[in-house]
Amino acid sequence: MLLPCHTFFMSRASIPFRDLTELVLGYGLIVSIIWMPESAQRILSPVALVVTLAIVLARRPSVDDLGLGVRGLAASSWIFAAAILLAIAGMLVAKHIGTLHPLYNSDFKHVAGYVLWTLYQQFLLNDYFMPRLTRILASQNAAIGLTALLFAAAHLPNLPLTAATLLWGGISCVFFRRYRNLYALGLVQGLLGLCFAICFPDSMIHHLRVGLGYLRYRPTTPAP
Repeated sequence: MLLPCHTFFMSRASIPFRDLTELVLGYGLIVSIIWMPESAQRILSPVALVVTLAIVLARRPSVDDLGLGVRGLAASSWIFAAAILLAIAGMLVAKHIGTLHPLYNSDFKHVAGYVLWTLYQQFLLNDYFMPRLTRILASQNAAIGLTALLFAAAHLPNLPLTAATLLWGGISCVFFRRYRNLYALGLVQGLLGLCFAICFPDSMIHHLRVGLGYLRYRPTTPAP
């Protein structure tokens, strides 16, 4: 039996409309904050966190669905071990070519805060953007590709970081599909990000800053 045209298009459009709205809202909010001055970022970044978390939780996912349970934690532990080896190799190469340098802020509070930030990024990737893009595109592979592209674009105009996050964004989405655990991916991203920060010269990556912060970066000179 053929459906009337208006009924067909309503049934097709009604499925992804909520997902599309949430996708545009979440990504638009995050990118707009990235391109704001630092003072505004401090105020609005917690707002973005609460908004995206509330949107995800409104669908009442389980802890395992979110990747915040113990499911897949042991099975994905090899990813962290592989990341350690990759980080060591990266540091050896950076030392050999003369780009290895100390972390610009190596106190525990800063490092711990960065790792928590990478865990939140994995939440955005795999709990916010991936599910919505999968439902909109009706293709897991296309959703993984576009999620990685959006993730990378949010790191502009930091080109080295944009390239790295394009690759890691796709890989982490594939791993999440398989293991369903954010903890391993957040820790791995934190480790690789810190390694990236000490292996690439600050003249290129500007302390891993993105958006307006990258453009306004000024190198700090050590005290005499």
